[in-house]
Amino acid sequence: MSDEAVEKAVDDWMDDNRPNKDKDLSEYHRYTYSKFIFIMVCLAITVLVAGYAVSIGEYTISFTDTYVRIWEHITGNVTHDIDDAVIWNMRLPRVIGGILAGAALAVCGVSMQSMLKNPLADTYTTGISSGASLGATLAICAGVTVIGGDYSVVINAFLFSLVPMMMILSVSKMKNASVTTIIMAGIAVMYLFNACNTVLKLWATDEALANVYSWSVGSLTGLSWADVTVMSAFVIPGIIIIQMISGQLNKLMMGDDYAKTLGVNVEAFRLVCLLITSMVAASVVCFTGLIGFIGLVCPHVARMFIGSDNRLLLIASAAFGSALLLTADVIGRVIISPNTLQVGVVTAFIGAPVFLYLIVKNKKTGW
Repeated sequence: MSDEAVEKAVDDWMDDNRPNKDKDLSEYHRYTYSKFIFIMVCLAITVLVAGYAVSIGEYTISFTDTYVRIWEHITGNVTHDIDDAVIWNMRLPRVIGGILAGAALAVCGVSMQSMLKNPLADTYTTGISSGASLGATLAICAGVTVIGGDYSVVINAFLFSLVPMMMILSVSKMKNASVTTIIMAGIAVMYLFNACNTVLKLWATDEALANVYSWSVGSLTGLSWADVTVMSAFVIPGIIIIQMISGQLNKLMMGDDYAKTLGVNVEAFRLVCLLITSMVAASVVCFTGLIGFIGLVCPHVARMFIGSDNRLLLIASAAFGSALLLTADVIGRVIISPNTLQVGVVTAFIGAPVFLYLIVKNKKTGW
């Protein structure tokens, strides 16, 4: 569009006497409200599903009573000791952990897709998940741990999930390293770690294999308040920081050259984004195991309603990620009750068709 065309469009918009002014304003407000409606709907679903998730189990608590018991605990007026113990000590950590995990993985997906300008980027394509899997497999199958104790698997998974990040950061510092180079480095690391995992499993006992499988499919089972506290210490500050730099992410999405003209130190900024995103994703994966497709699906669904402005997209993706992960967890708990289908399996059933759709779509069009 020429400069004259742009100036004419601006003049037409500023003209108070133009015939379609009220209609244009109405459409703009409707478009703006739809974004906030999407976010509010996601938050409402999260609250409702959380209440239902707390109510189901061997010890039944009614849907409405869950909110009453939670309010009583918060206000210090506990009237049902058993209900309070079941909700706060056994079920609520799982729900809060699911909310944090869903929001974190979705935000990490938005961040990676924006800074790498690739619609298929998430914790899997950058090797973070495969690194965590290798750390957990080493601890379970070979007994190789950094520290002993109850958190040996968690610590191993966390530390090894940072190894791909360090390798990608090293590659990104190379002269003239492109975004494609960074993505391919992540994929190469993923295949290498997956091969190491396979070798370890060949030598593992049946019990160790069962434990590795249970961890690798992803689950919210067994989360405690201690786990949620540690997760929160990384997830909440990480999401806040990513939200604060969302304007810079918008500039980076327009291309490295364009971002540089706006004063962005592209290389340094991308390193910081990779570091923060990797730390947030690693803090989730080491506790929940490998929960796939949340970081891939949620940003794209949210983008359909919100658009590509990261300032709102990050918030919307976090809200949708929490709602989706909690819903998937509830589906896994009730669909084959009294047995449980791990949440990672449910999200894979949801995410795989979307992933295939994205591949087919991007074969013909850019992102």
